[in-house]
Amino acid sequence: MFMRIRDSIHTDQLPPSYYAATCNDTADFPRLEGNIKVDVCVVGGGFTGVATALHLAEAGYDVALVEQNKIGWGASGRNGGQIIGGYGQSMSDMAKINKSFGKKNVQAVLDMGVECVDIIRDWVEKYAIDCDLTWGYFDAAMKPSDMDYLLGAMDTMQKHGYPHEQRVIGQDEVKSIVGSDKYIGGVVNMGWGHAHVLNLVRGEARAAEKLGARIYEDARVSSIDIQDDQTIVNMDTCRVTANHVVLAGNAYLGHLVPKLASRVIPAGSYIIATEPLSEELADKIMPKRYAVCDQRWALDYFRMSADRRMLFGGLATYSGRHPSDIVAAVRPNMLKVFPELESAEITHAWGGYMGIGLNRIPQLGRIAPKVYYAQAYSGHGVAPSHMSGRLIAEAIGGKTDRFDIMVGVKHPPFPGGRMFRQPILAVGMAYYRLKDAWG
Repeated sequence: MFMRIRDSIHTDQLPPSYYAATCNDTADFPRLEGNIKVDVCVVGGGFTGVATALHLAEAGYDVALVEQNKIGWGASGRNGGQIIGGYGQSMSDMAKINKSFGKKNVQAVLDMGVECVDIIRDWVEKYAIDCDLTWGYFDAAMKPSDMDYLLGAMDTMQKHGYPHEQRVIGQDEVKSIVGSDKYIGGVVNMGWGHAHVLNLVRGEARAAEKLGARIYEDARVSSIDIQDDQTIVNMDTCRVTANHVVLAGNAYLGHLVPKLASRVIPAGSYIIATEPLSEELADKIMPKRYAVCDQRWALDYFRMSADRRMLFGGLATYSGRHPSDIVAAVRPNMLKVFPELESAEITHAWGGYMGIGLNRIPQLGRIAPKVYYAQAYSGHGVAPSHMSGRLIAEAIGGKTDRFDIMVGVKHPPFPGGRMFRQPILAVGMAYYRLKDAWG
């Protein structure tokens, strides 16, 4: 089986962002020169690929990871930095969870939703990764139905043994968490948090490298040749021959595998960062320094950076086109939540694509017996991508029970074919935005 990559983007620079401007490790990983043979070749240098490489390196495999740009170039290095647990559908709807995974697998899936965050927690400590890891997360409610949803999810988690503190916040307490009049309450989860994600993913890549994994940047894959006993990953001037291959490009994989491309849509998300705020103002608007998001389809998400900048994101777009002026598009949303930031200078504005699946459940599987993939985290991928890496590593090692649970989930393709599925999704999301506006 021979497949050629198309629609790829190639650059040797990190995209401009707050994360790139404050990254503590921008030194290049090497370029691949010549041909090599390894146990496993990972394609993609975001969290899924890096986590897979690190899990495999810890297990003693000979691993090569190839990234066409720089480690953390894609969504993993430019997202909102929110570390959210869960590895599947909304935990407020047990009927959907049972239908998606099978009743006998529910506990395992919920446990993986905790484990995915624990992987980050453990690696940051084990490998001394400097990424401003901060615990505390606030799911904010804007209306009573939001509170019902959050309480249902909290109840499910507690009934299935969730080990971390959760606390219901009433309207009288909201401003102890978020200094805004927009919210009527919410739920605090001390097992979730936030981090400088570019420092995290590059720190994990350095850890894998120290364990013997070969990490290559500027390694643009042009085609993949799947043979009976091996797979050859071709680049312009060299190749990697591997017993196993892991495709971890997600929204940036392009049309390498039509079956995968039909099941994931690249959707844009955008973030702005203010100048460093005074300690007094930071304490007023974000006294606990928790990460925050609301419950709308077109949600706002925000957090305070370690140097007291407001990082405010949202504005998901499904048309395939970025806004011409990110600041003009996102800043009004920030001021609706925090009018106190009217005079704060916006120093950074950026965006990128996240991979969206139709049922919002991470997609794992094989396209050939020894060629694995993971994609479609639907905007919540920082922690779940670490779990995907672990499951793929387990499967390569012959332990497939948990991997097979995820493989068993049905992932329908988006309707409309390659030409029309993006416009159809954009129309559908416009409907949900209207529902948000109507309350």
